[in-house]
Amino acid sequence: MARETWATRLGFILAAVGSAVGLGNIWRFPWQTAENGGSAFLVVYLGIVLLVGVPGLLGEFVIGRRANKSPVGALRELSGQRSWGFIGMFSVITGISLLSFYSVVGGWIIRYLLESGVSLVGSDPAYFTNPGQYFGGVSAGADAALYHLLFLGLTALIVFAGIRKGIELGTKIMMPAVLVLLGGLAAWAATQPNAAAGYAFFLRFDPSVISENFFAILGPAAGQALFTLSLGAGTMITYASYLGEDRSLPFDGSAIAVLNTSVGVITGLVVFPLLFSQGINPTETGTGPGALFVGLAGAFSQLPAGTLIATAFFAVVTLAALSSSISMLEIPVAFLVDEYDVSRKRAVTGMAGLVAVTGTVCAFEPSIFGFVAGTLVNILLTAGLAAFLLFVGWVMGRDAIEELASGAGSLGRSLSTPWLFAVGIVLPLFLVFTLLTHFGVDGSIGFWRTVGIAVVASAVAFFGLRRPESVV
Repeated sequence: MARETWATRLGFILAAVGSAVGLGNIWRFPWQTAENGGSAFLVVYLGIVLLVGVPGLLGEFVIGRRANKSPVGALRELSGQRSWGFIGMFSVITGISLLSFYSVVGGWIIRYLLESGVSLVGSDPAYFTNPGQYFGGVSAGADAALYHLLFLGLTALIVFAGIRKGIELGTKIMMPAVLVLLGGLAAWAATQPNAAAGYAFFLRFDPSVISENFFAILGPAAGQALFTLSLGAGTMITYASYLGEDRSLPFDGSAIAVLNTSVGVITGLVVFPLLFSQGINPTETGTGPGALFVGLAGAFSQLPAGTLIATAFFAVVTLAALSSSISMLEIPVAFLVDEYDVSRKRAVTGMAGLVAVTGTVCAFEPSIFGFVAGTLVNILLTAGLAAFLLFVGWVMGRDAIEELASGAGSLGRSLSTPWLFAVGIVLPLFLVFTLLTHFGVDGSIGFWRTVGIAVVASAVAFFGLRRPESVV
């Protein structure tokens, strides 16, 4: 069976950005920012995107383009060992886990969009009257399960159409629309009273908040960075497997990271000024995944043309959510197509059916949803990326440098050796430490002592163990 490829470079970049730009930026990013110190969280998050996210993107790109296979086949083929193929299965499990809760949130978005749209020609949306009670009634149970299935069905239809006619075409339409609508909303939010307080919460940097809460912020910021960049699940390995050899991976990775981060920041410039303009402190709207639904609904209810603004906002979120969900479904679909020569139609139908069940469980059980959407996702993505980077550094070695340099020009070639050292040693150590923070490790040992341990461990690993052959 002939394997599809991207029709254009722009199509690949927009698809990868679409995978990254989704509910992670527009739903999870404001929620995590509000719960973890506002601007302090933003600074740590941006640092991780730059120092971990971009090298991590390149690591996954190198694996995918080198093998032209989904994660399971790629790791097995490039290593020559079946055991690495089993580790690749980790990405399939992660993709299914991600989509299981993601489609539930996508269902919430569709529910709010339809409620707002219908009310444009009638009475105010129901969530205007009592936002907290409304969200509590629609976020779990039969209604949540029904809309989860609707969102999952839309996702499956796009993936069903294939790479060029489905994913690439869909993201070429959705991503420009998201950027235009978000930009318009940000410009409008700037005109609202007390918007400056929202900007201050989001952008005013206070070093003391980081120094006092660094270890509490680190885990959520790392999880958020990996989630919004679609790292650790094998998404970027899968997407890069459809790439040609003439693409500059450093350029594509940098463009994707910049566009993705820009959308997250623009979203903050919409959400926080809007909340503060209505006297709503995001840290006091309640915690958890429903906090900003409740807060934004309250803000929309007090605005002139609030229904129209709400409809535009939830339209943006719906498009962004779909652009990410299709990449999550593509991971297990590509696995079945590559490994078992299953037709795309059967693979999509089977995987969508499985997620319909797991997502319905999340829709009916808020405790399971909360665990999957928070702790489980952070752990899976962090551990997954650490495994992929160790594979690049210690298994691929010189082949990884060759693949990164292909089509990248002299600058890409000059950066390839330090990049390999980073992805093979330094970043996995950071990711393992970050992973430990999810299991209760705190900052009691001291920040600089932790840095010292990481540096010494890196030196011992680099000079004492078998080094990646490319940096010998």
